[in-house]
Amino acid sequence: MCRKSLFGTILILCICLVIIGCPKKTTVKEEPSVQKEEAAKAAPKKEEAAKKEEEARKEFQTTIVGKKEPGIQGEVFESSLLKDVHFDFDKYDIRPEEGAILKENAALLKKFPNIKVQLEGHCDERGTVEYNLALGERRANKTKDYLVSLGISAARISTISYGKEKPLDPGHNEEAWAKNRRAHTIITAK
Repeated sequence: MCRKSLFGTILILCICLVIIGCPKKTTVKEEPSVQKEEAAKAAPKKEEAAKKEEEARKEFQTTIVGKKEPGIQGEVFESSLLKDVHFDFDKYDIRPEEGAILKENAALLKKFPNIKVQLEGHCDERGTVEYNLALGERRANKTKDYLVSLGISAARISTISYGKEKPLDPGHNEEAWAKNRRAHTIITAK
């Protein structure tokens, strides 16, 4: 009998220790007024961001104009917000100042993920037709690679080389040639 009562006492003590040793989880609830204040602070910021995004979209749309000649993928458009990048003579490397321009172009393209673009590689009039077509292609591809490195999907970008066939400036001097050594961005789908 002594063993039974000793066993019972130990059992009761163990149960008490388990109950006392496992405190209940306490949850802290935020005051509804705190939640409302945070929501009230966030609402104007969201509205302001949406307003800025809408203004940017409208500004971008007002800059889009149809190109006079159709592209290889049908009707194409141009925007003054998508800037050309220029290259040194006989080069296709992206210079630091041109990298900044491509970052701006990439930021714009990120805002409008449904837009597809075509990069046109152009050269000045010096060199053979074949050489300039190849150089223009390298310029367009290098520009595409740079945009892809900035987070633009490669599926949104096509390239073409016009070599020296479509000069921006028809002049025959260094100033005209510098303008013609470029990668030009056009919009192929809105």
